Amino acid sequence: MTTTPEAPASIAASIDALDQRLSQRFIALDPNGYFLIKLDRDAAELVLEHFGNTIDDKGLARDSDTGEVLSCKGDNAPRRPSAVYRGRTAKQVGIQLTEGDGPHPISRLDHALYLGRELQKAEQCLKDGRSYMQD
Repeated sequence: MTTTPEAPASIAASIDALDQRLSQRFIALDPNGYFLIKLDRDAAELVLEHFGNTIDDKGLARDSDTGEVLSCKGDNAPRRPSAVYRGRTAKQVGIQLTEGDGPHPISRLDHALYLGRELQKAEQCLKDGRSYMQD
């Protein structure tokens, strides 16, 4: 029995559907903090800002200084990053995050994988001149 290969559009649609479904799963937050990824087009660089947080007994991220719950909707008061990482490629920023003398700002493997994926997307947007929005 022979099968015919799926059309590229069909493959892309099934991959997008799978990604969307996987994005709905529970994700434990990294107690070492979270990152915001931005593009600095003038410098042609990826910018990764690290923010510390405390995870409470309900799994909510709280501002380490104020104790306030951090919202995912961006309606928190502006915070200052604890560290900023910059580079022209996802690989360059990833090396800054994971190699050399510590401490390293990532404590969970799933968080590291997520950041690698997002940095790769951001790099492609930088190359293509497209806007980038972090998932």
